[in-house]
Amino acid sequence: MPKTEPIDYPAKDARHRAEPATLTVLTRVRELIVTGQIAAGTRLTAETIAKEQGISRTPVRSALAVLTAEGLASYHINRGYTVREINLRDILDAIETRAVLEAKGCGLSVDYGWIPSELERLQDAVEEGTAIIAGGKWSEEIEHKWYQTNRDFHSLIIRVSRNNALRNAIRMTLVYPVFGDIARLCPAVAQYVPQRHRKIPDVPPEYIVASQSDHEAILEAIRGEDAEHAEQLMLAHILKTKERLTAIATRR
Repeated sequence: MPKTEPIDYPAKDARHRAEPATLTVLTRVRELIVTGQIAAGTRLTAETIAKEQGISRTPVRSALAVLTAEGLASYHINRGYTVREINLRDILDAIETRAVLEAKGCGLSVDYGWIPSELERLQDAVEEGTAIIAGGKWSEEIEHKWYQTNRDFHSLIIRVSRNNALRNAIRMTLVYPVFGDIARLCPAVAQYVPQRHRKIPDVPPEYIVASQSDHEAILEAIRGEDAEHAEQLMLAHILKTKERLTAIATRR
């Protein structure tokens, strides 16, 4: 097994730390596109975005190039960058691709080995999510908080895989919201989802409870240094989102 070196992580409370300008604008514009706040066909000009974000045009141009590679935008010589229409098939394909990539990353993280401080961070993320579920209440604010712990959980596992190529490939599959329920927040999905499935319940929904249970099982597989089982669990965990969305859309 290769020698495992610790990763230099920022403090847990620094979620909103300053980020490179390109990543910041990329994250923001991606969110606006996938939630439909920037409609399909809208022109994306570096000058306008730079002015709105209070940054130079250089990082904006870089972000637009990434969005084009991700399939969220398209580029034409005469029109420049425009928002591409995202459909349900795009979302399902992205989830399926992410499942395969992240499952591999989970297995690699075990192969390379977790140091105690990394396992502690993963345990913290799982326990935070469990505590939210145990509270027995649900709202848009609580949902957002749980999805933050969900993002921490998945991001840490991929970082510990110590495979930058894999991490970059996974970023290319995040074309749907990771800060809330995709069935409600992503227009490409919501248009196929009956209104009753888009309401926020008063208690943690079953799919969230199941997802949190998956996190706990994945953590135990990682602790047990069972790379194959951890990989299988992660694959099944992410594919559940595809299965849920497909089931909802076909039961209209």
